[in-house]
Amino acid sequence: MSVYKKLQKTINECDLEGYLELLHSDFIFVRHQFGIEVSKKDWIPTVSNMFKSMAEGRLVFEKARCIFENDEILVLHQLGIFPDNTREAILEVHTIDSGKIIRTETGATRIDRKKKSG
Repeated sequence: MSVYKKLQKTINECDLEGYLELLHSDFIFVRHQFGIEVSKKDWIPTVSNMFKSMAEGRLVFEKARCIFENDEILVLHQLGIFPDNTREAILEVHTIDSGKIIRTETGATRIDRKKKSG
């Protein structure tokens, strides 16, 4: 099974442990908005809260699609609907090493619909 399919399965089933199993022991999440890189150990609390929000229906990812995948990289796009009802188009780039995700970088664009006045 491809890393993309495994990743989507963990998200669809709100399977935090399965998600964490997909991450390499040297995993890094790049937080561009803060200019920092987060280790797997430091990423776990954030992603745990995300999975909890997904299980409660407050965080939804939809329309996920694989843009490109091989043994070294996975690029995917999806929409995120957040607890405050904002929506973002999310592009994710996952670097793969030995079948595990070793690095993740994301880019997001808010796509909230603005109400027309008048």
